[in-house]
Amino acid sequence: MIQEAIGKLVARQALSEEESAAVAEDIMTGEATPAQIGAFLVALRLTGETVEALTGMARVMREKALHVETDGQLVDVVGTGGDGLRTFNVSTASALTVAAAGVKVAKHGNRAASGSVGAADILDASGVKLELSPEAVGRCIDEVGVGFMFAQAFHPAMRFAGPPRRELGVRTVFNFLGPLTNPAGALYQLLGVAQPADASYDVAELMAHVLGALGTERSWVVRGDDGLDELTTTAASQVWEVSAEGVRHFTLTPEDAGLPGGSLADLQIDGLEQAREKFTRALSAGDSPEKDMVLLNSAAALVVRGVADDLPSGVATARAAIDSGGALDKLRQLAELSQSLA
Repeated sequence: MIQEAIGKLVARQALSEEESAAVAEDIMTGEATPAQIGAFLVALRLTGETVEALTGMARVMREKALHVETDGQLVDVVGTGGDGLRTFNVSTASALTVAAAGVKVAKHGNRAASGSVGAADILDASGVKLELSPEAVGRCIDEVGVGFMFAQAFHPAMRFAGPPRRELGVRTVFNFLGPLTNPAGALYQLLGVAQPADASYDVAELMAHVLGALGTERSWVVRGDDGLDELTTTAASQVWEVSAEGVRHFTLTPEDAGLPGGSLADLQIDGLEQAREKFTRALSAGDSPEKDMVLLNSAAALVVRGVADDLPSGVATARAAIDSGGALDKLRQLAELSQSLA
């Protein structure tokens, strides 16, 4: 199928969901050659990713992933990365805060692609074991309230696409597929999306419609007007809410959540050591720009999950979870349990 798909894309014809799924099957079963994979990825990028292409490929990627079985309705706080702004890992700090507020979190993530600090990097530096079995991650979610699924370990079928992706060295559809393929099947997501400079369409809006097609219960797909792939305190943010009623777009500001505006410089890092400092400050009692970012994103996740009625009440719940020491305690518990299960 991949040869036919390349031909259609070169002719500027869009692929259907079924055709895209067939291509993903070829790639993830090793049927496609490295040259074919590279050609397909470049052709799809040049013609533009569509809802149908992403949905079809995401369905197959979900099917091929290792699956985490756990109790309860799960939320994921995740971003595409790639905004190039080198901020501390807000989504991971928010995931721990949401867990401390009593919501089960299935965090999906990876190491940073280049130069920054990703979810796996900060958790690894905090003592969390990354290479866990699906059963072990399920225990972390059930017993601690949060578990981390290391993307490269949970998507073994992606090994066929890895070398062509690295050799291409440019953004491909797989940069978008990771956040859409949570191995625990989280039905609630706060998904941050960076807008690539070369994309002629709104990637966040596209991914919102893909989440809807994939059957999310409720999700917010977000982008900061400052370019961050999360809700931001330094500017307004764009939100696409996905639910059974469809996709609804709105704009929010930090003031809508009762939080002050901030400066991007206060959130930026230069290496792992500074990333850990800001990560810890964000999860500690007292006021800080880092904490405000985590409060905003945690509040949004709590609203998405339905345990907070609005952003101000979500902020209050998240603040209590942090000020009590609960968020940092979740990190300690996750590290200890993951070490015992590794």
